[in-house]
Formats: sequence, C-alpha cells, structure tokens
Amino acid sequence: MLTIIATTNPVTLSFAEAVLKSEGIESFIMDQHQSLVDGSIGIIPRRICVLNEDYEEAVAALEAAELGHEIYRD
Repeated sequence: MLTIIATTNPVTLSFAEAVLKSEGIESFIMDQHQSLVDGSIGIIPRRICVLNEDYEEAVAALEAAELGHEIYRD
C-alpha cells in the first residue's frame, strides 16, 4: 500500500477520494482519527493510500483532476 496524498485539508481529501472512487480505484484514508488526538487543529496530515498495483493509475487520475501538486512523492 502506498501513500498518494497527505494533507490537512479536508476538502482536498474528500475530492481526491471521490476522483479515485469514480475511476474504480479503491483507496483508504489513514490517520483520519488522529484529529481527536491533535485537538482538531489539523496539524497531523491525513493520508490517502492505494494498493501498489493501482498507484500509477491513481496518479494519472489525480493529475487529470488537477490534483497533481498534492501527490505525495517520497
């Protein structure tokens, strides 16, 4: 499983998840409950992860949706 986006912006997170879902790419939100730990001030980024075999297709889908600048590149 690979991280494709890491963000503290809930709108970006929701939009990216919708884009991936519309392309039939299964994604998983990691760290979404950490906001309870950080006091809901948004300092811990939430991550969208996809399966390794879906990564390239997910990158292409997010770039087509103009979210290329949000892609996590480690």
